[in-house]
Amino acid sequence: MSSIHVCALSRISETAEAIGATSLVTLINVNTKVERPACITPENHLFIGMSDITTHQDGHILPAETHVEQLLDFARSWDRRAPLLIHCYAGVSRSTAAAFIAACALKPERDESELAELIRQRSPTATPNAKLIEIADQILGRRGRMSAAIDAIGRGSDCFEGVPFSLEVG
Repeated sequence: MSSIHVCALSRISETAEAIGATSLVTLINVNTKVERPACITPENHLFIGMSDITTHQDGHILPAETHVEQLLDFARSWDRRAPLLIHCYAGVSRSTAAAFIAACALKPERDESELAELIRQRSPTATPNAKLIEIADQILGRRGRMSAAIDAIGRGSDCFEGVPFSLEVG
């Protein structure tokens, strides 16, 4: 079964090796240095430069439709032969949102609330970026269900780095 794994920047190399990932999504501030693990080829690494914000702030990049479209294109082209690894700086907000978005896109019949609850069970620190979710909800035609599901699980527990987790996507 194919799976999506989420972790923090500090854990991408060890996680990629441990799970046998061959595809990687990075959602991080534009100027953050990210060392791609050796097991990930450049063409299987999507870097999306954006800030972890939900409203405009000077000097930051607000998540936008183009970011979500890039994520969706990459997720849909993922061959699913090996796990997909998604990370942001802390593994709490942008990456958890991206995993939720990818899972919703790849399994459109999956209930958004059940998926959000599963994320909460597997990672008590997960706090998916609401702006990314809002944009994806519109693009995927989920009629507010994605945003409502994330709102229902609430903010995760405070942490320096999130609890890594995985989701099966078939």
